[in-house]
Order: sequence, then C-alpha cells, then structure tokens
Amino acid sequence: MRKLIFFIILTSFFSVQFSYSQEEKADTEMVNKIRKEGLENSKVMEIAMYLTDVSGPRLTASPGYMRGANWAKNKLSEWGLSNANLEPWGEFGKGWEQKKCYVAMTAPYYNPLIAMPRAWTSSTPGKKSLKGEVVLVKAKDTVELIKYAGTLKGKIVMTWSPAQMKPSFEADGNRYADSTLEKMGKAEKSAAQGPRPQGQQNNPQVNQFILQRRMNELLNKEKPALILTMGARGNDGTIFVSSGGPYTKGSDEAPASVVLSSDDYLRIQRLIVAGIPVTIEAEVKTKFYDEDLNGYNVVAEIPGTDPALKDELVMLGGHLDSWHAGTGATDNAAGCSVMMEVIRILKAVGFQPRRTIRIALWSGEEEGLFGSRNYVKNHFADPAKMEPTAEHAKVSAYYNLDNGTGKIRGIYLQGNEKVRPIFAKWLEPFKDLGASTITINNTGGTDHLAFDAVGIPGFQFIQDEIEYNTRTHHTNMDTYDHLVPEDLKQAATIVASFVYNTAQREEKLPRKEMPKPQAQGNRPF
Repeated sequence: MRKLIFFIILTSFFSVQFSYSQEEKADTEMVNKIRKEGLENSKVMEIAMYLTDVSGPRLTASPGYMRGANWAKNKLSEWGLSNANLEPWGEFGKGWEQKKCYVAMTAPYYNPLIAMPRAWTSSTPGKKSLKGEVVLVKAKDTVELIKYAGTLKGKIVMTWSPAQMKPSFEADGNRYADSTLEKMGKAEKSAAQGPRPQGQQNNPQVNQFILQRRMNELLNKEKPALILTMGARGNDGTIFVSSGGPYTKGSDEAPASVVLSSDDYLRIQRLIVAGIPVTIEAEVKTKFYDEDLNGYNVVAEIPGTDPALKDELVMLGGHLDSWHAGTGATDNAAGCSVMMEVIRILKAVGFQPRRTIRIALWSGEEEGLFGSRNYVKNHFADPAKMEPTAEHAKVSAYYNLDNGTGKIRGIYLQGNEKVRPIFAKWLEPFKDLGASTITINNTGGTDHLAFDAVGIPGFQFIQDEIEYNTRTHHTNMDTYDHLVPEDLKQAATIVASFVYNTAQREEKLPRKEMPKPQAQGNRPF
C-alpha cells in the first residue's frame, strides 16, 4: 500500500512538472529580436551615465536622488510609457548632501587625507577651516570610557581601532566558477530557521557592540567639532561610507563626522600612540533638506492589450537610491539602467504586451527597503495584517536586479519550486551567454523581498560578483568606470525575455503558500 501511495505521489509530481514544462513555448522569433536589440543596439551605458555622472550621488530625498528620479521619469515618458510619475510612498525624513569636504594633516607634516562625510551629519563649526590636535579615545570598556566625559566638546576626536592592514593577495574581481553554480543548482529547500539565540553578556562581539553604542552616545552628547572614523573594511584608498546621523523628522543633527581611508586613519593613530601630536585642518560643509519629507519611487507602465489580461501586472525594478561616497554605479544604477533598458528593448521591437508591464525604481532601499516595502503595503498588502487588496491577485511576478554590474548566471527561485521548469525553459536560449543556473535558494537584502513577504512571486537574478563586495559596494569607488558594459547588455537582454514571457503567458506564474501575518520584528527582510 505504501509503495502504491508513493507511486501515485511520484507520478503526480512528475505530471505537474511535465505539464509546467509543456505549456512553456519558446517564441524563437521574439527572443531573436530581443537578443539583437539588446546586444547590438544597447543604450544601457548611456542610461547609466545619466544616472551616475550626470545625476551624481542619489542619497534618498537628496537633490541628487531627485535629479536621477526626474531624469528617469522623463526618459520613460519619452519612450512612450504611460502614467510615468514620481509616486510618494510615505514620510521618509530629511534630505542631506555634502557641499564641501577638505581634511588634511598639518603636523607633524602636511598631508591631504582621503575623507568623506557620513550621511546626515553636520558641518564643522565656524565659517573658516577648523584646526586642532586630534584626541584619541582609547577605552576597553564602559568604565574607562567614562573618564573622557566632559573633555571632548569642540575637539577633533578619533577612537582606537585594533585593525591591521594586510596585503591584497587575491584579485578584487571574480566570476562564479562552474562548480559553484552547479552546487547552487543542486541546493535543496531548507527548513525555516528558528529565532536566533540571544547573545551572552560575556560574548566579545556583544561587549564590543555595547561599548561602541556607549561611545556614540558620549560623542553625540559631548558635541566634538569633528569625529574621525574608519570603516570596518576597505584598504588601498577605498572607503566604505554610509550613515552617521538621524534623518527622521524633528531629530537633532549629529556632529560633523568623516570616514578616513584605513591607511590615513591608522597612521594618525600610530603617531598619537607614539607620543607625537597630530594636528588636523578641516572644513566640512553639509546641508539638510526638510521642505518635503516624503519618499518617492519612479513608476511607469506599458499598458496591456489583451481584454482578459490587461489588468494583470508584470513588474520589474531596482533601487535608484545610493550612498554618497561615489555615484552609486554598481549599487544600484546598474540594476536601474538594465531595467530601463529592458523597457527600451521591448518598445524598440514593437512589443504589445497582453499584461500591463510596470517598472518601478525604488528609493529608501539603503535605509531598509522603504520604497518597495511601502509601495507593496500601499498597493498589495501589509505584511503585519496580510489582508490582500484586489490588485494583489493581479500581479504575476516582480523581477529585481541589485547585485552589481555582473552578468546574469541564472535566477533564485526564492523557495518557489513550482516555477523551476518555467524558468528553465525561458533560460534555454541564453545558455550561450552563460545563464542557466536555477537555485531554490534566496538572496536577501533587496527589494524582491518586499513582494515575497506578501505572497507575490518576487525574484532576484544570480549575478557574477565582479568587484561588488571587495571594491564598489557603498564606497568612493562605486562609479561609472566600474561598470562592465557587455555584462549589462547581457543582463538587459535576459530580463527583457523574462518580462516578455511573463506578460504573454496564458496563466500568471504559480505562487507559494500565502504567508502568515508577520510581526514587525519578524518580517523576512
């Protein structure tokens, strides 16, 4: 009896898999048109230049973000898309940008320093350059930290770092090895992880975290004239820069704070430890914007043409916001340029989709997926309540790109095994371009998670890493020249084909089981 039941289940499974694969018909003619347009007539690098070199850094709510968002909206309108607009998703907070940054060591000798203000931090005081001796705060615990109370106001301050630089023996850039992709493809769905164990008080990492938090509290209270910091990683002049202060409405401005290159920071620290005074000259000017506290996404559509399917949606996008040390090229002008190029390709080949295609370029991703999470909440469902709107059922899929400039090697299923045979068929024409891997695994940390959290199929593509984590992610090196043109052309071509197939398919993509309501602290993003 057990064997019979097993046979029935197995037969049923393969019948379902077979039916999925059988219904996917490759439109060779359209795929060839998309390939020709995407690989031979690409405009992806032109789009990228306007989003990076022309728009500049695109910190959420900053003038740079609005330059990029307005350019993208206008370009989509120029291509003939409907309803192109900057859609507010709710209150974000204050905008911010740097206006000037000069930091140099003037004693024991003169040397300009590689420095960048941390986002949402203040200017150095006064109208002229700040000059002063650097105070090194060295405390192994909160007891030692107390002795610095009342001594740091108006000073130039840095805190002790135990970091040691090591030679770079490995290349910064890399692509996935065939063996790695093969392993990803063979991965099996794992059980959901339970809650993480709470750290113990004698855990060194927990203790360090507590000490750093107390350090930040002390510095914000003492109001130094300038805080010198060093990123947790980065060498050879690359600095990793993010936030240093609050952006919410009514919050106090944090003291002026800059990130120095590790080489400069550790040199200053060694000199002070050796008893040699170090003098700094600095002038840092920043500006806050609080006239409009809303966050905005760029949204536009190609209307559907099938009377029965035109109200259904295929969505694609990436986050337009960036950090400010570079021009946000690989994170994530690359993804936005690809998705805009997808739209251009589909328009260029004269595609009239059955379903409506909607592109969305998100803001607030770097601060917590705010743009996509609030868009999903406003349009489809609130993860805390999980009460879907009528529009929720109409979305077939959302496709995201946000892992740098690397070419697509396949796609993450996000735990949705039902779409494997469908995507396998869609990837067949692109094996010669290096894209064939399908993994049940998920990749986290970006906007597809907002859709998946409310039961809408949301997918991120597998991409070669190139220099993403080693050199460009959130750094001063994240600029146009670190983009790989041929990789972006390949990515746009493949995504265009996926969007085409999803728009034309008789049925929407199969879904996973609807998630249960998620408490704020337990949401899967």
